[in-house]
Amino acid sequence: MREPDALPEHITRLSLTGFRNYASVSLSLAPGPVVLTGENGAGKTNLLEAVSLLAPGRGMRRAQYADIARTGMENGFAIHAELEGSFGTCSVGTGTSGMAPSEVGRRIRINGAQARSSDELLEWIRIIWLTPAMDTLFTGPAADRRRFLDRMVLTIDPAHAQRSLDFEKAMRSRNRLLSDNVRDALYFEALEVQMAETGTAIAAARMEVVRLLVAMIERLPDDSPFPKADLALAGSLEEELLTSGLPAVDVEELYRERLSRERERDRAAGRTLEGPHRSDLLVRHRPKGMPAEFCSTGEQKALLIGLVLSHARLCGELSSTVPILLLDEVAAHLDAGRRAALFSILEELRSQAFMTGTEPELFSALQGRAQFFAVSGGTVIPT
Repeated sequence: MREPDALPEHITRLSLTGFRNYASVSLSLAPGPVVLTGENGAGKTNLLEAVSLLAPGRGMRRAQYADIARTGMENGFAIHAELEGSFGTCSVGTGTSGMAPSEVGRRIRINGAQARSSDELLEWIRIIWLTPAMDTLFTGPAADRRRFLDRMVLTIDPAHAQRSLDFEKAMRSRNRLLSDNVRDALYFEALEVQMAETGTAIAAARMEVVRLLVAMIERLPDDSPFPKADLALAGSLEEELLTSGLPAVDVEELYRERLSRERERDRAAGRTLEGPHRSDLLVRHRPKGMPAEFCSTGEQKALLIGLVLSHARLCGELSSTVPILLLDEVAAHLDAGRRAALFSILEELRSQAFMTGTEPELFSALQGRAQFFAVSGGTVIPT
């Protein structure tokens, strides 16, 4: 549990070079809320995207790195952040600047040393984001909800990323064998053993985080400004882990046998039809007793904010590290009461929360309690 007077993890300086519409910019930052205001297209979300790239993965836009570099900048982009927290201080750099055209991905340096993988970032900083594109999370495809859930799992369980990569790699190889009409059982067996092991571990990790999140939500007051959500996972592996009473190793074996048995069905479909890549996160609006996808747009937004805040609380209790929150246009569709409640919760969490908006008035309640920056045409000015 975090000590009450412990210094919250936060970015003290953020510097960008050749990133989106920023030729060069550097911000000095303090703990607590950070408000970025400006017209649409000014570059507010670009700043949030830069922070999101201090976490594993391709950031909150999932953009190709070649598309991130500022137009006309042949040397790629660079992001540098100075961090401070209970660990002391840390320097993180990432980007494509100086990389050869033949190199893929991005480089990451932590305290001057090349990181072996992006997962090392999780030792120093954890980041959660909420963007307008996620407003359709409950009505969109299951893949979006899986990605949302996996990001929450990764923030708590850094090993989840490698499990997911290993499963995807094995599944892609199996799918190629199916599409090429390969019949050699030995090739399939080796891949299916790996898929069963990693796939079952993925399902178990997701179930554990959902269980912990449900317990966290139960502790919230019934009159919370952001409604309580009921959560469940739908999927064959989750169902077996939940209802069979079997240990995970036996569920692995059942999944391996099912993959072996269903090869011809999968061959006809052209892809693997069973596994954690087919699971779904089910969300219900508890006060209304209604599936989230049938709720109004405003109710869905409130549910989503509530889930993100509950997850931030959970991270704080489990790892003593409250994530940095990136809340893009979060206040635009909230009434004054819910905005005030959101700001109070962020202060209670002691999270460094970056928030964007076109109107500074939306954040007037934070005057004197937050850093304010005006964003315009590639410049960022404290106000």
